[in-house]
Amino acid sequence: MHSEISKLRRQLHEHNYNYYVKNSPLISDQEFDAMMRRLQELEAQHPEMFDPNSPTQRVGSDLQEGFVQREHKHPMLSLANTYNFDDVADFYDSVSKGLNGEPFEICAEMKYDGLSISLIYIDGRLSYAVTRGDGVRGDDVTQNVKTIRSIPLVVEGDDIPKEFEIRGEILMPWESFERLNKEREEQEEPLFANPRNAASGTLKSLNSKVVAERKLDAYLYFLIGADEATHYESLQKAARWGFKISQGIRLCKTKEEVFDFINYWDKERKNLPVATDGIVLKVNSLRQQKNLGFTAKSPRWAIAYKYKAERACTRLNSVSFQVGRTGAVTPVANMDAVQLSGTTVRRATLNNEDFINQFDLHIGDYVYVEKGGEIIPKIVGVDIEQRPIISQPVEFIKRCPECGATLVKKEGEAAYYCPNSDHCPPQIRGKIEHFVARKAMNIMGLGSEIVEHLYKSGLVRNIADLYELRVEQLNGDGSKQKSAENIVNAIEESKSVPFERVLFALGISQIGETTAKTLARKFKSLDALMAADLQTLTEVDGVGQILAECIIRYFNDENNKEIISRLKDHELKFEISQEQQASQTTKLEGLSIVISGVFEQHSRDEYKAMIEMNGGKNVSSISKKTSFVLAGSNMGPAKLEKAAKLGIRIINESEFLDMIK
Repeated sequence: MHSEISKLRRQLHEHNYNYYVKNSPLISDQEFDAMMRRLQELEAQHPEMFDPNSPTQRVGSDLQEGFVQREHKHPMLSLANTYNFDDVADFYDSVSKGLNGEPFEICAEMKYDGLSISLIYIDGRLSYAVTRGDGVRGDDVTQNVKTIRSIPLVVEGDDIPKEFEIRGEILMPWESFERLNKEREEQEEPLFANPRNAASGTLKSLNSKVVAERKLDAYLYFLIGADEATHYESLQKAARWGFKISQGIRLCKTKEEVFDFINYWDKERKNLPVATDGIVLKVNSLRQQKNLGFTAKSPRWAIAYKYKAERACTRLNSVSFQVGRTGAVTPVANMDAVQLSGTTVRRATLNNEDFINQFDLHIGDYVYVEKGGEIIPKIVGVDIEQRPIISQPVEFIKRCPECGATLVKKEGEAAYYCPNSDHCPPQIRGKIEHFVARKAMNIMGLGSEIVEHLYKSGLVRNIADLYELRVEQLNGDGSKQKSAENIVNAIEESKSVPFERVLFALGISQIGETTAKTLARKFKSLDALMAADLQTLTEVDGVGQILAECIIRYFNDENNKEIISRLKDHELKFEISQEQQASQTTKLEGLSIVISGVFEQHSRDEYKAMIEMNGGKNVSSISKKTSFVLAGSNMGPAKLEKAAKLGIRIINESEFLDMIK
């Protein structure tokens, strides 16, 4: 039993980290809660194994480096979770017992699936905003929260306390979430699994402009510092002050009324503009809440009922195969339409050949599809008993469905690729979309639909063709004069984009933004990069054998050579400007530098750029190879400890700026 306790603790700590810090949960809430309950049972049976740092004794942490931390005046605890009515009934009975039979009301409200936040107002003004963190202290995200329009910066009225705290959830509405994922999909960036992850990742951005662009929302659910006698009354007061509170709040006097509320919102919540994953039940009287008290990590006067992830069984009719910009081939399940989380689902990704083989999928199978908090439907099982007597197993294709080329599988990868990058339509369109993207050439107005139209009409078959477009070609029937002019002007303006972004925009396999900057600084021009041999390339920090071979292969391709020649004729920037070269030094050459903490004189991104411009390398974690740590205020204690242990030097802003003078 002791080994199982240790294993569960280790796993739960890891899942807490994935959920709160990385915003990439690997298991469902239900699976997490089941593991937590098992650990609680084992710890109760073995009190000699008590550990104050056990996941059962702590709130999961979302503390993140780069933000100042603040202590909560009142701890932010998590709620006990349940997925069945029996547990809800037990909670109701335990409250009654704890109050010695005194009558009580339950305030039932929606459980919003977002990032917990604490807002502190002093003299009616938002003073600071802090995430839940580890329950004792959290990250100060005030500047980011101020961009959220539904959170009042100032509240007015005759009954505003000198100081009060209000807690709630920061959320990303479905509309904003779907728009964000569409943009990420177009750039072939990883999609956010659900709005909660997207909201958390956004709020933890070190760039408030990004937060403002993504249009987050907030629902507040707990007011501290008002003079009301009940939770319900305090929420109504918060609403009068201008805060957005839970929809459909209901006061319940019996278990049956609680169950009715849960059943009603199980369906109705699908019509809400934001994600919800359950119902929160709270004893309404603040006096009774105080009498009931708390356990180590949650209040005894509240519980969360969580809806199970929606699952449906539907028929698999066929499997189609999609080709991305890089040539990766993704299988997609086409199914009978089924309702999940308020939307009609007909398709689900099958990831790769290994995923298909894992489930031994056959055409005609009845498959279980889940969505729950996830926006992306996924197949989670097969009902073998319903499999038709005569059915064909799903087989991964051997040839590209778009151009007919024989697919290849790269060593060490699960995906198959189409190697015909020069003539495969979706790859060509994908390259064009990548080229015009904001982080590349930033050619506004050329979305995926317009790119597809230009490709199909024959006006644009590669990225060089863009620079030969004329307004009259884009204007068509004469009704799009202004937008056509804007596109042509944006294409012309892109000629001023610096070399490192042009290099990234070419879409060379394995070359991301950071690698493009490294190569641009090292070789200074595209001609020098094209002339580099394998040994020269692999000597560049961060360039391995595979990347070097990709670069050589790209520049040896006659089609690519022709496109580059045409782009040169159109005067794109294929070398570092004299101003950039003048600002470059080798003062930090060969040094690996970690940036940590919050800075006053420059932003973290600006310091990263300075390091790169002076020949240094930005690294994310401290190791024996780290040259020094550039530390601002509030450097994380873990990094401080590790730096001290390894004898790594720590310097401040002033010392660093003196180094690069």
